[in-house]
Amino acid sequence: MPAHRFERLREYARLMRLDRPVGWLLLLWPTWWALWLAAEGAPGFELLMIFSVGVILTRSAGCIVNDYADRWLDRNVARTRDRPLARGTVSGREAAILFVALMGAAFALVLATNRLTVLLSFVALTLAVAYPFMKRVLWTPQVVLGLAFGMGIPMAFAATVQSIPVLAWLLLGANVFWSLAYDTYYAMADREEDIAMGARSTAILFGDLDLIVIAIVQACFLGTMALVGDRAGLGLAYWIGWGIAACIAAWCHWLARTRFTPDCLRAFRLNQWVGAALWLGIAVHFALR
Repeated sequence: MPAHRFERLREYARLMRLDRPVGWLLLLWPTWWALWLAAEGAPGFELLMIFSVGVILTRSAGCIVNDYADRWLDRNVARTRDRPLARGTVSGREAAILFVALMGAAFALVLATNRLTVLLSFVALTLAVAYPFMKRVLWTPQVVLGLAFGMGIPMAFAATVQSIPVLAWLLLGANVFWSLAYDTYYAMADREEDIAMGARSTAILFGDLDLIVIAIVQACFLGTMALVGDRAGLGLAYWIGWGIAACIAAWCHWLARTRFTPDCLRAFRLNQWVGAALWLGIAVHFALR
């Protein structure tokens, strides 16, 4: 492959954040929680592949929309000014074509499920496109992110049991709390530059109370996941996973106490293990049963 073509592919991969898997793992774990709970521990291989590949496709497409919407901001933030759209190494037209291709592939996967799941996919698309622009109008864009990242939950239940039970809504609510916590850590890393550029975020809204509010939100997240475990009748394996998740969440909070950018970003990244611990607890419960 000619060097210039390889370089183009590398820039596209960077635009889709394929070099940073934390984002799609934060989206994958809630989807897997839902798949395992909806199928009582035995999601079919086809559905597992549809949703797992779909997560990577939609997260990649979401990153493109995010960078397109934030290119005015990213150029002025030290941590993000090297992104392809901010640097101009990928054009807006190229980004749009890639976004359409990724969403087309994701929609093709959804068509293999059922009508309710397909309808929910349009809601998911709307939220994914809307989220990046919410930073200009809402002080709490992280709530929209939580809904967008959590749409795999009702879709997984719809594809598995053709309905959206109360358990699915509890999981979605838990995901909103979780996303609000970990994305506030992320926003804390850029708080001063966001203020200077006029962007909005929960990190700016919470101000000096940021760590207190995050602790409350994390408690709501873990409390809601406890309700999920109780309602689903999950056993000891789940509660061990829940306890590990709680310990990791506490560790993240301890790291972020300095409010230094590296510590806040590390706290954000470590949240992937919170989701993994909860999924493992669910999966082991059903495997042992």
